[in-house]
Amino acid sequence: MSLTRNAEAAAARTAGSRWLALLARAGFVGYGIVHLLFGWLALQIAFGNAADDGDQSGALRTLAAQPMGRFLVVAIAVGLLAMAIWQALEAAVGHRAERGNDRLQERIVSAARAVIYLWLAWTAVKVFARANSDSAAQQEELTARLMESAGGRWLVGVAGLALAGFGVGMVVYGVRKKFLKRLKTGEMSARASRLARRLGMAGYAARGSAFAATGLLVVLAAVDYDPEKARGLDAALRMLRDQSYGPILLTLIALGIAAFGAYCFLQARYRKV
Repeated sequence: MSLTRNAEAAAARTAGSRWLALLARAGFVGYGIVHLLFGWLALQIAFGNAADDGDQSGALRTLAAQPMGRFLVVAIAVGLLAMAIWQALEAAVGHRAERGNDRLQERIVSAARAVIYLWLAWTAVKVFARANSDSAAQQEELTARLMESAGGRWLVGVAGLALAGFGVGMVVYGVRKKFLKRLKTGEMSARASRLARRLGMAGYAARGSAFAATGLLVVLAAVDYDPEKARGLDAALRMLRDQSYGPILLTLIALGIAAFGAYCFLQARYRKV
């Protein structure tokens, strides 16, 4: 028991590190830049002009192609790694203000965020190294491998349903403005508070819609035994574009994703870290 308490105390001290907090806030800036570029790529898809995948890996490759872009990609990778460490510590010893099932749920969400931030950091490292960072192709390949295994199609289908549910939950999270409890609202001006509320609602709704569509495509890939449908966010955005009123809908989602990018800049200043 003493070893466990000592480990928790050490983790809590690390979570409260000033340098970790500063790096995590810098990570939000990088996360915001990625989503602004992500929104730009989604807008290009809406009008049929996309030159790269409409997802975070495509956004990072777009950034790396700019002057000083590879340096910025490295900085973003460092910030995302700090965010992953911060959320992993939150999953281990954080959310002490919560109780019971609420605390358990918050820790599970933090663990999921840690995985997402770590994956994005690794993607940024691969983009910097000019390694294969095409997440759409990688997801298609992984899906194909799973479908070849016993029970693989069921596993892919369940993963798709989980992703769709995650997307719906993100929409609800945004619409109900639950993200506000993560911000230092007492330090915000009325204008900043109003802006955070609007950007957060639009951003979470747009991202949630994109993830929900991606999850449904993964389910269809399992049902139709067609791994090409499971190409992540890029495939989901292109599928939305091809529907009736698709370009209009996708334009709204692109603007919402960009709004989330702007919201990340506010998080860099006001997020409770």
